[in-house]
Amino acid sequence: MSKVVNIVGVSKQFRNLLETASSQAKTNKSQKTNSTGMFLALNNVSFSIEEGETVVIGGANGSGKSVLMSIIAKLSVPTTGYVKTKGRVGLVFQDSDMQILGETPEEDIAFGLKNLKIPKKEHPQIISDMINKTGLFERCGFPARFLSGGEKRRLAVAGILALDSPIIIFDEPYANLDYEGIQQVNALIALLQREHRTIIILTHELEKCLALADRFLVLYKGKLVFEGTPEEGLKKPLETWKIKNPLTQYTSWRDLVWL
Repeated sequence: MSKVVNIVGVSKQFRNLLETASSQAKTNKSQKTNSTGMFLALNNVSFSIEEGETVVIGGANGSGKSVLMSIIAKLSVPTTGYVKTKGRVGLVFQDSDMQILGETPEEDIAFGLKNLKIPKKEHPQIISDMINKTGLFERCGFPARFLSGGEKRRLAVAGILALDSPIIIFDEPYANLDYEGIQQVNALIALLQREHRTIIILTHELEKCLALADRFLVLYKGKLVFEGTPEEGLKKPLETWKIKNPLTQYTSWRDLVWL
């Protein structure tokens, strides 16, 4: 197996707007300035992913997952370090509505094909194949904006597959989905695994997907604090990293509260 994602010493800094505003207010009063005014979102993160692996990266909101995702997908550049990928990276956003550009599923898939200048005569067959592969054949001609949450994520994946992306990143894929929508997304991930795609799932909802993973990583405050198998990870103090351990047992309705 070969490495298709290699991340070495990646850090990412952003200007802390709140801190900068506070510093400016102090400057106006006493002419003192803040020494840095920077926020470190990722701190010296290094790991690699093999071709065909499914990797779950867990972390609470603000842990740096989405920043890392944008760097892997080449939407952002690291402040230090580097990322190398082998093949096109497809990205399924947490808010799938952001990715819908066509009025219907067919038009939406065609948008990417046009951007890559794939010959128009090839479009119908590619679109038909992707619609069938992602189980959207009953939604042909249906207004894309009115698809369910799970269907919209499947449509986003259909557009990625149409461009033949071997690496696919899911950013919080279960956000705002009901039980059926979660099942639809996981069935699609299982299909991609059978096709030997490389899959990265960024989530804090481990109970919904960890059994799909070959490896499990945890980000906490911008640092990679764990890398290993899912079984090993579940023995770690996940709560100290602000992640709920999904092996918690419920024996009564009185247990059904996160406190």
